[in-house]
Amino acid sequence: MASDGKLKLLGLWTSPFVIRVRLMLNLNGLSYEYVEEDVKNKSELLLGSNPVHKKVLVLLHDGKPICESQVIVQYIDEVFGAAGHLILPADPYDRATARFWAAYVDDKVGPAWRTMLFAQSIEENVDGATQAIAALETLEGAFQDCSKGKDYFGGDKAGIVDIVLGGYLAWFNVFEKMIGVRVMDAERTPLLAAWADRFRALDAARGILLEDVDKVLDFLKAFFS
Repeated sequence: MASDGKLKLLGLWTSPFVIRVRLMLNLNGLSYEYVEEDVKNKSELLLGSNPVHKKVLVLLHDGKPICESQVIVQYIDEVFGAAGHLILPADPYDRATARFWAAYVDDKVGPAWRTMLFAQSIEENVDGATQAIAALETLEGAFQDCSKGKDYFGGDKAGIVDIVLGGYLAWFNVFEKMIGVRVMDAERTPLLAAWADRFRALDAARGILLEDVDKVLDFLKAFFS
């Protein structure tokens, strides 16, 4: 990775929003200091860096804080992307389309993720899974249009939609074991299922997509106890 020495990420390893920022940093070959936060006992650095929401995640660049994952991802793109890995198309219409679908992922997959994570009943789990499946079925069509027959939403390489959805992708196997429902299924969404295999194989994704499902479940058990 390129040596920068000016980037520090305050995060939580299981967070899909932290995962997407780490993906973006890795795609651009940037070195950074990662600081794992105890979200039940937040550091003064975190609270001072994000005084509005007082939560992970925060990227510090030269000591200046940037908050909110999609804002951070686009900041990295603007500052480092030209020499690394640009994630937004050059064409204004294509760029607007990519931003629309990235927002759709957080608007639809995000609430489904929260529902499944914090569910208090089987019914809530099923409701969350149903929401996620419906969103992914819509994204199947978006992938076909955005990819233009190539490997990623961004075409030949991962773009902003790939990165935003990739953060949630890390959780799909976790939810399958938690609630017994396969959210991303090759029969329902074959294009996305193939995309997921390619995305998981990226060097930038290695070690951060929650491959050890049991470790995540142990974390959740301790977190909610």
